[in-house]
Amino acid sequence: MKTLIPAALYRGDCVAIIAPASVPEQEKIERAISRLEEMGFRVKLYGDLYRRWGYLAGDDETRAEELIEAVADPEVAAIFPARGGTGVTRLLDVLDYSLFRKHPKILAGFSDITALHSALQQQAGWVTFHSPHPMDGLGMPDGLTDLSARTFWRAVLAESYTDRKQSGYEVPLNGAEREKIVTLVTGKAHGKLVGGNLALVCAMLGTPYEFDMTGSILLLEDVGEQPYRIDRFLSQLRLAGKLDVLAGVVLGQFTDCEAPAGKPTLSLAEIFDGYFGGLGIPVVQNYPSGHTPDNATLPLGVQVELDADEKRLTILENPVRLRKGK
Repeated sequence: MKTLIPAALYRGDCVAIIAPASVPEQEKIERAISRLEEMGFRVKLYGDLYRRWGYLAGDDETRAEELIEAVADPEVAAIFPARGGTGVTRLLDVLDYSLFRKHPKILAGFSDITALHSALQQQAGWVTFHSPHPMDGLGMPDGLTDLSARTFWRAVLAESYTDRKQSGYEVPLNGAEREKIVTLVTGKAHGKLVGGNLALVCAMLGTPYEFDMTGSILLLEDVGEQPYRIDRFLSQLRLAGKLDVLAGVVLGQFTDCEAPAGKPTLSLAEIFDGYFGGLGIPVVQNYPSGHTPDNATLPLGVQVELDADEKRLTILENPVRLRKGK
């Protein structure tokens, strides 16, 4: 599958906010829209973002149509799913991926949006962005944290690519932020960055939409899963032969993933060491990515270099392209 690089985002561009998963919180979305408009972007919505069908933001047909409409809309430069939650997997087998191949655009999000990252990488060749959503990013009372804003705009904004001869960039973490990252296994590796939410990565296994992990750097994060469930997910990856083909691993934030007090458990550190410690590939833990205010934006589907010793992740090719004449 040919890799399709989306056009960079310019101030004045139109951004679509859609709801392909769970129902977003209106106050936060309205706050995010105001902040995007203050930055010079135009925001476009399709229908009622706050509709509800059980735990979903509308029925499957409506949510799929909203996504398709945003992809086909020539006015739209970027698509920001309002939030994650659940429901994206229900849409994957009804999407026309030939349409996506004709119109590569910036798509940014995380959590349940991991399913969309995976499907679009495999079925359409899209480069996408593992990033905060409007609801839990720009829509928060204080907006994006410094780290989240710094990495997000560095990844998608055209004005970040002033040197047209330069290809790629180092994910802009400062020394204090890198110090929090833990080197689980030393070394350096190159590969395509894939992954996201661990539960969704596993949910895609055995389907036409699963990430190709061969020779890849695998990003994993999760929220609200007890250690025994993290153990089970990683066991599934191992039994499927996925851990044996990796070039490196970036373990992000595993938020609220502790066992209840007094319950016998393995620690996450023991679990991670058991699955990744003997693979002979570089592995870092506690990377600022996932269900946390400091959620670094990482482009998926491009070549990266992981230096576990220096706790650095370098994007080796620009994940966006500048428009001609700009």
